[in-house]
This record gives sequence, C-alpha cells and structure tokens, in this order.
Amino acid sequence: MGAYYTYLISSLPALNFNSPAPFGPEDFIAKCRGLVPEEKLEVLRDICRQETFSLSQGSPQVLGRWYGFETILRNELVRARSGRKKTDPSKFIRPPDDFDAQISHVSMAAYRSSSILEAERILDQARWDFMDSLSLGHYFDFDFIVIYILKLKILERWDKIRGADKEALFERTVGS
Repeated sequence: MGAYYTYLISSLPALNFNSPAPFGPEDFIAKCRGLVPEEKLEVLRDICRQETFSLSQGSPQVLGRWYGFETILRNELVRARSGRKKTDPSKFIRPPDDFDAQISHVSMAAYRSSSILEAERILDQARWDFMDSLSLGHYFDFDFIVIYILKLKILERWDKIRGADKEALFERTVGS
C-alpha cells in the first residue's frame, strides 16, 4: 500500500483549465519538500525537466498511462499532417501505436482548426480531460500529485501564452 499525502493534497487549490495557475510547477515541488520523500520529488523534477517521454523503473503507473495517451495523440497528429502532405507517417510514429477513436477525433478537430491557438486549446483540453479521468480513485496518493504537476505544466504554458505581447509577435512575424 502506498503512502498518502492527505495534508499536502488537501491544502492545494483546485485547478481549472480556464484559470491561471496558482503557482508554477517548481513552486509546487518546493511546497512538497519535507512532505514527500526525496525519490518521489526527483520524479516530479524529471516531469518538469522533460519535454520528451521516458519512464524509469519505479515510475508511477499513472505516468506511464499519461505518456501512452500523449504518444497516441501525437501519432494521430502525425497521421493527419502526413495525409495532407502525402508522406508516409510510419517513420514518425512512436510506440505504442494504438488506435483510440476519441483521440483520433480530437486530433482531427485540432488539425482542422483555422486558428493555431484554438488547435492548441483543443489538444490541451483533451489532455486535461484525460488527466481528470486518470485522477479518479486517486485522492491523496502520489498519483494525484503527479497529475497535479502535469496540470500545472499545462496551466503554466497557457499563462505564458496569455501573457505574451501579441502586438510585438505580430510585428516580428509580419516584418513591418
């Protein structure tokens, strides 16, 4: 039976996809210090550092399920893009190469969106919803903490997007 982090988790603010992050992932790790064992803090640090997916022995099962979902989502995006470019997607597909109708639908909706920002919102909302489904039954355990930090990473990304100087970006892109 795993450890429970009742005090830590009950003191955390609820996260909402359409709201700003209450704090960043690194600040969250600082809040966990002293309440979570060092080897588990290292797992959280790895999640923050990684943009690619890798699991080490002893990684939480929920993290493996998350990486599987993300890989399937990215594979579906590869298929959508390669269909339009008339290229073979097989050299870009990563295992596991499972099919999920819901993920396929989400990837096509994002791909067909006329706005890059809206496409990213569709993808991140699907990621958020998947994490919500992963969190069922994990109320005070380490899996909850893993899901929480993954959600914080999404919110931090959207905080950066909302805080970007859109006029300056437009001027740089257009080259005026």
